[in-house]
Amino acid sequence: MVTLRLPEERVTRIDELVQAESYESRASFIVEAINRLVDELEQREIDRRIVAGYTRIPPTAEETRWAEISGIESIREEPW
Repeated sequence: MVTLRLPEERVTRIDELVQAESYESRASFIVEAINRLVDELEQREIDRRIVAGYTRIPPTAEETRWAEISGIESIREEPW
């Protein structure tokens, strides 16, 4: 269990969102908010590691060319 204090204005806004978005309770709203933030931070870390990997070992000119060709082909295949 975690206990925290929030400013009354924030609690009022949470209550409005709980009602407007059909959450079961303040707790379910806060749990979802925390889960979303944790997911976002984890995704940022994954992104950072991918960038670091490509910075450490950049793609070759041939790999870049194949990636561009693949991207163009996948766009052409889309049923816009």
